[in-house]
Parts: sequence; C-alpha cells; structure tokens
Amino acid sequence: MATFTYTARTPQGELKSATMEAANRDEVISNLRRQRLNVVKVDEQTKKKSAGGKGIKMRDIVIFTRQFSTMINSGLPLVQALDILAKQSENKSLQEVTRQVVFDVESGQTVADALSKHPKAFTELYVNMVAAGEAGGILDTILLRLATFMEKNDALVRKVKGAMIYPGVITSVAGIAIIVLLVFVIPVFEKMFAAVGLPLPLPTRVVIAMSGFLTSYWYVIIIAIGLFVWSVKKYYTTSGGKLVIDRLMLKAPVLGDVLRKSAVSRFTRTLGTLISSGVSILDGLEITAKTAGNRVISDAIMASRASIAGGETIAAPLQKSAVFPPMVISMISVGEQTGGLDEMLSKIADFYDEEVDAAVSGLLSLMEPVMIVFLGVVVGGMVVAMYLPIFDMINAVQ
Repeated sequence: MATFTYTARTPQGELKSATMEAANRDEVISNLRRQRLNVVKVDEQTKKKSAGGKGIKMRDIVIFTRQFSTMINSGLPLVQALDILAKQSENKSLQEVTRQVVFDVESGQTVADALSKHPKAFTELYVNMVAAGEAGGILDTILLRLATFMEKNDALVRKVKGAMIYPGVITSVAGIAIIVLLVFVIPVFEKMFAAVGLPLPLPTRVVIAMSGFLTSYWYVIIIAIGLFVWSVKKYYTTSGGKLVIDRLMLKAPVLGDVLRKSAVSRFTRTLGTLISSGVSILDGLEITAKTAGNRVISDAIMASRASIAGGETIAAPLQKSAVFPPMVISMISVGEQTGGLDEMLSKIADFYDEEVDAAVSGLLSLMEPVMIVFLGVVVGGMVVAMYLPIFDMINAVQ
C-alpha cells in the first residue's frame, strides 16, 4: 500500500485536499468517484520531493521565469501557465518541482507559498519578489524583472569565477612540472653525481634534498596538505573564522579589488530590485545580507538594517564598514534623501558591473607575467642547480 495526496472538488464546488492509502493511483480515483467527488489531482506521497531542486541550473530558472511572465501577461490563468511549464521544461527536476507547485496552487496556496517549499530551486529573494508581485497585482512585471536580475547576477558570478581559472590552471601546471622534476629527473642526476664523486654546490644539494624528501615522505606531505585544507574549512564554518577569512580576502592585492567590486554590484542590484518590486526595505536588507557571500559585507548590511529600524539612514553603517567606496555611500545617501533609492542602486550596480570587467582584466594581465616569472624562477632554478656540477666537471677536465 502507498500513500496518495489528492485534491478533489465536491458537488457544491468546494476543493478538498487529503491523503488516502491505496494499492495504486487508479484505486484512489475510483474511491473518490464513489464518494461523488470530481478528481483534480492525485500524487503518490512517497515520490514527492518537498524540497526539490537538485540538478536545476540558474539558466533553467531564468527560462522558467521568463516564460511564466509571458504567459501571465498574455492572460493565461496561473494554474494553466504552471501546468504548461511543467510539461515543456527539459529539466526533469524542474518538471517535478513545477508539478508540486501546480498541486499546491490548486489547493488554494499562493504561488509564493508554493515556491517557498522548494528552496533549492527558488531562493528566498525569488519567493519574496513573487509574493510582492502577487500582492501588488504585477506578477508578470516582477517575474520579468527577476529574470533580468538573475541573468545579470549569473554573468557577474561567471566573470569572477573566470578570473580564478587562469591562475588556478597555471599553478596546477607549475606544481605538476615541479613534482615530475623532483621525482623522476633529479634522482637520475643524483646517481650520476654520486658515481663521479665530486663535491656538489649548495643549490644542487638543496634540490637533491627536496627530491629525497618528496620521494621518501610523499604521504606525509599529502596528509599535511589534507589537514591544512580541512582545518581552514573547519575554521571557516565558525562565525569568527568566516569573518577573519572574508576580511583577508577583501584585503588581498588585486583579487580583493575584484571581490569588493563584485560584492558592491551584487548588493546594490539585489536591494534595488527588491525595493522596486515592492518588498519593504527592512526585508530587502535582510535578504540581501543573506545573499552577500561575504561576512564583512553581510554584517555591514545588517548594521544598516538596524540603523533603519532605529529611524536612521542606511549610508552611515555602510561607511563604517570601510568596504563600500565613498561614491557608493554618497549615491545611496542621495537616493535616500530624494526617495529614488531603488533607481540609484540600479545605477550603481550598472556602473560596478563595468568596474568588475575592468578589475578582472587587470587581474588577468597582472597574473600572466607573475606566473611566467614564478615558473621561470622555480623550474629554471632547479634546472640550473642540477647543471652547476656539470659545469664544475667540465672545468676540472680542462
């Protein structure tokens, strides 16, 4: 026996939702019809994923949101629009989530309440904006704004991640080259020098010692690196550790500038989108703090929320954090005074999107020569160190 959740309509037209145990779905429908109920929806409870969303990409949600907005704007009823989206979505997980949303909306819940049951697919920001759109009767406009926001936010994240790929690849290649030299090449030279019996220069002895340590104690090195990574991750899960590491990241040369500008862009665009959609500024600040991605910035935003709740301005606490540039503080202050805060925040976000592009380009242009010099010094230094005894041997022969 399986448990089924159903929604049915009584002869008087009222919706009734409940659960029923039966061998299969057809048996549930037969039982309901014997009770003179018109079946609306039947779902097997064991197959239902209340917090679905695994395997759903940002792009899937953006397409879903744009199509949903278009259908509502065209006059289609909510349930019919959601049912069409469930059938035509190419992502199986999103199909399942949308079917559950259809079921909940048919049962009398709001779209926002139905979406909130699937936090892995629909963020708190998404749900709050949909709720504001439903309350204001402008759901299609809000959904269109949401899709645009998600596209811009996704593009920003990809820019920052893209900036990390190049140095990561170069560092990996350098590490592999060094390990190959130390494990396979240096021991050959060591045997050759030992056979000759010449005294070795200091750089050569150092490189040979490094090779010997790596080949003899490689497992110790792996364990040490693993413990270090685990310790850093564990420390980052603590409140104080996250604050310390996030602050260090913002202060890092060049990279810190990219992270700071991307954080400013995300903060201003998120808050501006929420406020312009009808979400209260206190709720907007709380949601924005949760999606900031950096503890220092999150704390500054929550301090601004406390300031607003106390009848003061947003700008002062942001200025104290020393994260937001003076221009941003000044523009937010002007936006507060003129009543056009949402518009001012959007302008700041657009400006900082371009600043992130410039910062990423600057980071990449700086990293390239640094990496080349690093590879030249380390790998080239090891090669020269191994050839020094050969030069001594040539001089001795002469």
